[in-house]
Amino acid sequence: MEPVAIADPADPRLAPYAAMRERDLVGRQGRFIVEGEVTLRLLASPRSRFRAESVLLAPERWPGLQGALADLPAPVYLAGKGAMSAVTGFPIHRGVLAVGLRGPEPEPAALVPPAPAPALVLGLAGLTNHDNVGAAFRNAAAFGADAVLLDHAGCDPLYRKAIRVSAGAALITPFARLGPEAAWPALADRLGLELLALSPAGRETLGDLVPPRRALLLLGTEGPGLPAALMARARTVRIPMAAGFDSLNVAAAGAIALHHLAAAGKNS
Repeated sequence: MEPVAIADPADPRLAPYAAMRERDLVGRQGRFIVEGEVTLRLLASPRSRFRAESVLLAPERWPGLQGALADLPAPVYLAGKGAMSAVTGFPIHRGVLAVGLRGPEPEPAALVPPAPAPALVLGLAGLTNHDNVGAAFRNAAAFGADAVLLDHAGCDPLYRKAIRVSAGAALITPFARLGPEAAWPALADRLGLELLALSPAGRETLGDLVPPRRALLLLGTEGPGLPAALMARARTVRIPMAAGFDSLNVAAAGAIALHHLAAAGKNS
């Protein structure tokens, strides 16, 4: 499909890109925005469960992306950065945008390898910071987690900033959201996963932990952490730190724990 040049920011074909910052906050009716070459390539790859509705490029970006988009069944629009910025509401520097379609949401159980196969699942409980969620997805992809599960209170991993911070991992890492009434311990029991709660107050140290064959690693929001009632029903693990300082960014702590669990799993 040949790209279509568009000069008028008011062209209706560009409407899904309009006022991006404001619409990120209120939702896009089953759509989401990706920006940057890396994330566009991942959206267009067979590894992503999502598909592109359209692509919007600055004309000078088309030659470098033409091959990656050759089989994409979606229109490609070319518009100068001035027109792109007028549509989105802020200056666009990379000149690469796309609208993705969310599609049906999978059930958590559908993403976890059935027992007795090994499984490593990352659970995000109450994470509302898009940077932390994006970084957690990046870590999950880097260490080969089978899936990421989020509770109903967590922020959207397909928020534009979360996708960007994840380096596109949110587009290729299987994820699902739990319903409002879902409980982590019941889910872990149902899927045959050992629930590991990461906390500075954990009873076991990570280095001494013999990783279970099937694990659900649970991370809580920074500050309050995981609820005490939930910790009481999980195997709690801590990362030893220097005396007088027990605070790691949740994404950094998750990366350390995922590395330990994944490395042990590969050697089992």
